[in-house]
Amino acid sequence: MQFLSRWEYQRLSTTTRGIPLVDGIAVEDIGSQGWRPSRGDLALPALTLDETAFAANRDLFLQWCRGAGVAVAPHAKTPMSPELARSLREAGAWGTTVANIQQAAVLLSHGERRLLLANEIGGLAAGRRLGTLMSAHPDLELHAFADSPAAVAALAEAARIADRRELSVLVELGAGRAGARDRSAVEATIAAVLAADRLVLGGVAAYEGAVATPDADETQRAIAALMKRTVEAFAMVRAAAPRLPLILSAGGSAYFDVVARVLAPAARADGNATVVLRSGALFFADHGIYARAFAELDRRGGLLIDGAHHAAAASFRPALTLWAEVLSRPEAGLAIVGFGMRDASFDQGLPVPLRVFRDGVEQDGLAARLSVTRLNDQHAFLSVVPDSPLAVGDIIAFGISHPCTCLDRWRVIFDLDADGVVTRGLPTQFG
Repeated sequence: MQFLSRWEYQRLSTTTRGIPLVDGIAVEDIGSQGWRPSRGDLALPALTLDETAFAANRDLFLQWCRGAGVAVAPHAKTPMSPELARSLREAGAWGTTVANIQQAAVLLSHGERRLLLANEIGGLAAGRRLGTLMSAHPDLELHAFADSPAAVAALAEAARIADRRELSVLVELGAGRAGARDRSAVEATIAAVLAADRLVLGGVAAYEGAVATPDADETQRAIAALMKRTVEAFAMVRAAAPRLPLILSAGGSAYFDVVARVLAPAARADGNATVVLRSGALFFADHGIYARAFAELDRRGGLLIDGAHHAAAASFRPALTLWAEVLSRPEAGLAIVGFGMRDASFDQGLPVPLRVFRDGVEQDGLAARLSVTRLNDQHAFLSVVPDSPLAVGDIIAFGISHPCTCLDRWRVIFDLDADGVVTRGLPTQFG
């Protein structure tokens, strides 16, 4: 059963942001056009992915995971690109994480078969939807979260609809978001799984980012407390499932080192458990929230790889660039640029001007004296020094903050090679 149309058979036109051809172009032909965003070949604004930086981030993190004794199931919610999910798995990722049933359907329709559904799905109606999806993919290996008997009941309904003998359930611990809050809630969830005919205990999970605060020391204490509860819950699950292979899952893109230091020793001591991180945004990095997170990671000691310390802030490279054109210089000290809240993330910081091009030629030093002060729906307001030569038609490359809330604005992102030439179009499938 095919749930989604294959992008390879579709043609794109100017109804898709970034595509400059009115009469349309096949997705597979995008890479042969020789487009350069710095030259204005794309219909701006456009979002691009530096393929070299993405691959370097991927290889760096997978190498760190091997040394730390953990696995990773990259969270597909960040780009919702089956092509990128497949590339991460083929490079060595354990599997793929999704946040809901729709995301699972997207990844399954493109051949992924080991999914971590890192969220409660809802009630019995959601269970029936998941069961229908599972029925179409009998070779699916699914591990789903539950934090209550009600969540377990929904998964049991999914397993019944799919006629699945064993659906793996991870008991989720939490604070600030979903997740069992105390020992009694963990006990009730475990008991519900054991009482269900078609479910098996698969391990425990948590999300440490939900307890983060602006205070670094307070955040460390909160994460330590959550990890202590997670290890305690793991012992409870192990006692209830003494012989099954189990998963300990945590770890976004900001505190993966902290959780690995706690969970990896617990898994080694158990002897039949795997730590599975769910990092997603770090493969893209950025010029904002994750640049700050990597600087904080360096204050915790950086990345230890093969016995050597590496600076995370210098090693992870921002891979996303937003390209836009200067539309107006209406007054001294102000430029209006053709992108806005519809095009870029702004929840964790405004875009940062990186480079300026005129007729395809970089204007050295010009970006350093620009700053984005606010956004409208389709306009960015740039503060410009009074004597700046920035002109209408100049093209500016911007770094972004928070890949998750930038990528979900784009139907196609454009892959760039080291020379700044578009090599392919990467469709996203956010629904």
